[in-house]
Amino acid sequence: MKRIFPYVVLVAAFVLAGSAAYYSVFGLSKLFSSQATAVIVLAGSLEASKLITASYLHRYWKQINASIKIYMMIAVFILMCVTSLGIYGFLVSAYQDTAYKFQNQETVINNLESKKTRYDEQLKQIATEKQTVTNNITELTSALSNNVIQYTDRKGNQVRKTSSANRKAYETQLSNANARMDELTQKQNVINDSVTKIEFEILDKRTNSDVSAEIGPLKYIAEITGSEMDSVVNWLIILLIIVFDPLAIILLISANRAFELKEPKLKTETIIVEQIAEQQEIQTPLVEEQPVPESPKKIISDSTTRKQPEILSYWNKLRNERSQRKK
Repeated sequence: MKRIFPYVVLVAAFVLAGSAAYYSVFGLSKLFSSQATAVIVLAGSLEASKLITASYLHRYWKQINASIKIYMMIAVFILMCVTSLGIYGFLVSAYQDTAYKFQNQETVINNLESKKTRYDEQLKQIATEKQTVTNNITELTSALSNNVIQYTDRKGNQVRKTSSANRKAYETQLSNANARMDELTQKQNVINDSVTKIEFEILDKRTNSDVSAEIGPLKYIAEITGSEMDSVVNWLIILLIIVFDPLAIILLISANRAFELKEPKLKTETIIVEQIAEQQEIQTPLVEEQPVPESPKKIISDSTTRKQPEILSYWNKLRNERSQRKK
């Protein structure tokens, strides 16, 4: 795992830096949409140069001239700010598309709620009128039941009788009142159905809409913090920018550092292997090669036979001097 971890850090750095470069390049292309292709090429080359410059600064910090070092540091910082600006533009643009859809949805919902409010006012008026009509019906029914005229005749007797004229008037008024009650009840039922339909429509737009699902968490955070949703989104984007490109640069430098710590260990292992090989070479006994007997099919020339002992003696001499120096 220790051998693999530097490569893991390097891959994470490149993935994060690549993501930051992607968002930054396309964010800058939207800011300068008239020359989007040229801006993409420019920003892409700057992103690659930024990573190389950061690695170069880390590896050759002590060998670099002070003026060049300061300029490279300023350049890397400025490029990080440019990358952050591009990421900010990209994320804000993405949020604006959703925000416009959400505003349209809220406009529709507000219109529905206004319509529902008008229906509620009509229902209140109908309820008030129905109460008045109910009171009239009660009074007319009572008057119809007590439709008695009492008077004293010439003989002084008390006479009680019903008035047909009053009875007819009461019945007509009662009939009109009952008809008005039926009309108000029917109208009330229609309005109630309309209100119910509007409520279901509002509920559907708030719960089953893709825009509501996307913007719902942000809206909830805005409600519990007492801030506007645009302000919440702005701070969220700023937090992402703070940990996006700077973290990619830090991971890249960390990967370089990990490889630097790994290189001395590899050199040490190489030296140890060479020393072991030399010790084994010293301990190997020197064996002189036996002259090859002449064969009927192949005869070694006299000159080669004379040079062979000289070469072996010279080689043995070098090996002995080398072993003595090491001792």
